[in-house]
Amino acid sequence: MQYRSTRGSKENTLTAPQAIIQGLAQDGGLYVPVAFPQANFKLEDLSKLSYKQIAAMVISLFFDDFTKEQITTAVQSAYSEQWDDRSIVPIEKHDNHFYMELFHGPTLAFKDIALQMLPQLMTRAVQIEKIDKDIIILTATSGDTGTASMRGFANQKGTDVIVFYPEGGVSPVQLKQMLSQRGNNLRAIAIKGNFDDAQTEVKKIFNDDSFKNRLNANGYQFSSANSMNIGRLVPQIFYYLYTYGQLVRRQEIKLGDEVNFAVPTGNFGDILAGYYAKKLGLPIKKLICASNENNVLTDFFNNGVYDKRRKFHLTNAPAMDILVSSNLERLLFDLYDENNYEVASLMNQLTQRGHYQVSGEVFTKLQKNFAAGFATEEEIKSEIKRVYNYDRYVIDPHTAVGSFVANQYQKKTGDQIPMVIVSTASPYKFPETVYEAITGGPSMQTGVGAIKELHDELGGQLSIGVRALFDREPKTEKIIEPNDMEKEISSILDLK
Repeated sequence: MQYRSTRGSKENTLTAPQAIIQGLAQDGGLYVPVAFPQANFKLEDLSKLSYKQIAAMVISLFFDDFTKEQITTAVQSAYSEQWDDRSIVPIEKHDNHFYMELFHGPTLAFKDIALQMLPQLMTRAVQIEKIDKDIIILTATSGDTGTASMRGFANQKGTDVIVFYPEGGVSPVQLKQMLSQRGNNLRAIAIKGNFDDAQTEVKKIFNDDSFKNRLNANGYQFSSANSMNIGRLVPQIFYYLYTYGQLVRRQEIKLGDEVNFAVPTGNFGDILAGYYAKKLGLPIKKLICASNENNVLTDFFNNGVYDKRRKFHLTNAPAMDILVSSNLERLLFDLYDENNYEVASLMNQLTQRGHYQVSGEVFTKLQKNFAAGFATEEEIKSEIKRVYNYDRYVIDPHTAVGSFVANQYQKKTGDQIPMVIVSTASPYKFPETVYEAITGGPSMQTGVGAIKELHDELGGQLSIGVRALFDREPKTEKIIEPNDMEKEISSILDLK
């Protein structure tokens, strides 16, 4: 299995381990398979397989350089006792919708699914390639990626993690998780700006040849834990296949029935994984792209124009406060029939002008596979309240975006085929918003204090991941200018 850049020649390829280690292509593009794999399973197999078995099956499809033993041990390590539900991804039914719960890992968000696996793939890739340098995981985060990558790579030999996040742009719980995560190879630093500022600077640093040469001279090499890394994206395919199999097993749907997935997304990785699952043969009718008030993706799917020239909103669904959705580039590559010149041109237009428009043919393909909508902050709170009032099921603000947009889509289209809502985070990760939505009054505290208030309101048992938040003292927050990120990395690594 070979990988190429979305902006590069088909002849310039890497193996899967090389693509995982490198993370981001040198030309600024993202790695994609040279030939998309053909499924080696039948649809009826999915209802008979455990989550771990599906994970191993998908990894062997995309990353066939890894031995069967390497894949088996990686899967066992990634999906073990750090999960508070043995199924890894339980599926709850409420108000005729299925909520695919992806937050039962150690940091209470869907990023754990991939970021418990990526370190396993990374360490084995380094062994395969006989890399003698330390891997520096350099990542921009709007909250959950930072926490999950730090937890996944904590104390992993031969790796260091440096995370940049927007000051004031993550929730109090996300901030505490990052600043209190234990591990002598972990750093989390705030920047004065938003997520897009952090992500743009990270991409720039990745592509700075002179800085890369300094790293190499000091025995280091960059990689990424963002969903720009193919080793992080592929594990997100697992849960689409698993969920479909479970719905068949529970006789909620018949084998071969189509389903819709409503996916709250900012950087477009989660929903792209659903598109890849569809390419593998999963009967998905529509992938419904759900955004908050930073609705650049909603406009894109509705009119074919991607335009980041708009006001940036800090919202109560902060993981989606993004205006430049990196993984959309992989979708464009696919829809433009793998024409790297077209993709490079569009990405250049976005950088230079702040916008681009896709062709009529590509727009038709978008309309066939996707629908889109968004929710305001008030609509998010109203949806949390509506779902809670229905049967006391509690959802977080990001899940509420998906749930609201799913209902909006059904009312608009009359499409009533089974709807799966991708539930991306525990409600206890955003207790201030959830408490206010349910009670109608503001939480008197933030962070851990707000968790206590919410728990007093809801009752029940707190998961291990939530309880861990009460035990750890956070480090002092460090805040720098975006332009100083490269200098900060040099200082952390003591580069000569």
